[in-house]
Amino acid sequence: MSIATKLRAHLARKQIDFYVAPHRRTTDAMSSAEASHISPDCLAKAVVVRASDGYFLAVLPASQRISWSRLNALLGEPCFMATEKELDQLFEDCAHGAIPAIGECYGLDVVVEASICDPPDVYLEGGDHTTLVRVSQAQFAQLSENARLAHFAAALE
Repeated sequence: MSIATKLRAHLARKQIDFYVAPHRRTTDAMSSAEASHISPDCLAKAVVVRASDGYFLAVLPASQRISWSRLNALLGEPCFMATEKELDQLFEDCAHGAIPAIGECYGLDVVVEASICDPPDVYLEGGDHTTLVRVSQAQFAQLSENARLAHFAAALE
C-alpha cells in the first residue's frame, strides 16, 4: 500500500520534501519506532477523537498517551476515542488503524501535543503498517500550521 493517496497528494500540494522509511509490519506506534530504530519521541502518532461537534485528530509522540482529563479540560467537554468502524470510514485510503498524523488532508481539525515539536525530524504513519514518512520539524510545523498546540499528553504507564 505504501503512502496513503490523500497523504501523498497533500504532501505534494504543500511542496513537502519527505523520506519514506519502510519497516517490518507492526501494529502500534511503539513497535513502529522500534522497527525503524528511531526514538518514540520522534514518532507522531495520531488518535482520532470524537467530541460533540465531530471528530478531530490528537497528535502526540509515540512515547506518550493522551491524558483524557487534560484533553477534556482543553476542549471544555468530554471526548472519546473513535471506534474502529468510524476510523475505517474516515480513513478509507489507509490500512485499518494506520492513521497519518496530518488531519488536514482528511478534513479533520488537529490538536498537537507541544512536545512533538522538540525533535529535529518527525516521523508519521504513512497509511499502512510498514511505512513511516520522515519530515523535518519545519515541514511538520508547516503541515500543522492550522493545528492547535497544547499540552495534553502524559507518560506511558
